[in-house]
Amino acid sequence: MKKIFLLFFFIMFVIGTDSFILSPLLPLLQKQFHVDTGISGWMVSSYAVGYALFALIAGPLSDLLNRKKVMLWGMLAFSVSTMLCGTVHSFWNMNVFRFAAGVSAAFVTPQVWASIPILVPKEKILRGMGIATAGLSISQMLGLPIGSYLASIHWSVPFFCIGSVSIILSIIIFLLFPDIVPNRQTTQSFTLLKQYSRLLNRNMSRLAFLGYFIFQLGNFGAFSFLGTWLSDQHHLTISQIGNVMLFLGLGNTVGSLGGSTIVHYLGKKRTMYIGICLSILLYIALPYVPSTAYIKADLMAIFIIWGTLFPLMMSLLQTLSDTSRGTIAALANALMYSGTTFGAALAGILYTNMNSFISISLFASICFFVFICLFATSGIMRSYKITR
Repeated sequence: MKKIFLLFFFIMFVIGTDSFILSPLLPLLQKQFHVDTGISGWMVSSYAVGYALFALIAGPLSDLLNRKKVMLWGMLAFSVSTMLCGTVHSFWNMNVFRFAAGVSAAFVTPQVWASIPILVPKEKILRGMGIATAGLSISQMLGLPIGSYLASIHWSVPFFCIGSVSIILSIIIFLLFPDIVPNRQTTQSFTLLKQYSRLLNRNMSRLAFLGYFIFQLGNFGAFSFLGTWLSDQHHLTISQIGNVMLFLGLGNTVGSLGGSTIVHYLGKKRTMYIGICLSILLYIALPYVPSTAYIKADLMAIFIIWGTLFPLMMSLLQTLSDTSRGTIAALANALMYSGTTFGAALAGILYTNMNSFISISLFASICFFVFICLFATSGIMRSYKITR
């Protein structure tokens, strides 16, 4: 079981690093490809668009196919498309290969979230979700700063490194990951529309997924322009921005690894309510903090909260169906990357027109408030019993 946990951790670490690598590199690539701030966010969004569109197909298909094969071929395609990003010479070519990387990742990460409840004993599911989330968290703590430092050599170096590590992970998946084949009854009754209809036929599911989308809209809208804001307003270099990102990852790691203890102590509803309220206050305060040290502290506190809440959200969503776990994971990830797409685009408009991060922080805060209202109304937190 420990080997599986480690595999999930490193898969999420590599894909997480690739997903977020554009945030600290955005000012550099903006100059490299001679594009303005308003459209530079599409280098973030193109990856998200590819993921969001194909996850809607990959999830239900993975409930029909052997999860090992889906994960293996997805990881191989991800490694190739990511390395190709390091070879481009134009803004639009970068968008094409980022789109391809997003499509590939859409076939990989849903298998992680869907496999945890299948391979892990019930009492360790929340822990497994936390370990997978820690891979994303540490990708911010170590992957992003390392990526920033590598980019100081040349902007293409991070993409070649991520692609190379992904090939190694593909080999490990082939050797280590067990076959997970759906039962025959599931495959016989499968249709794409039926999978989604079965999942979304309850008001609880619809409200929960809508709330999750709005949460990610605010979350990634703000995150996508952190690097640009730090460069423009605080005049930080790319290496200094990487140092700030280190504290994001550190906070997320602390939250993801220790969050289950907090949830068991406070309870799921209280953890969710307190975490969202604190996040709103911290985001509203962020544009007004007086120095880089305070920015690091504010962002670290926000991401400790996110590291605690994200495994809880994924665990809650996985309770919506026992037979469509891949569909749930893929839909959640599709909504996350849809939130990234529209969040980055909206944040770019706000930042360009108002020339201020204040408008983005207020936008994120409103999204978080709407999220908790929808999640509470759905009743999903009453349907879930957290086990150790």
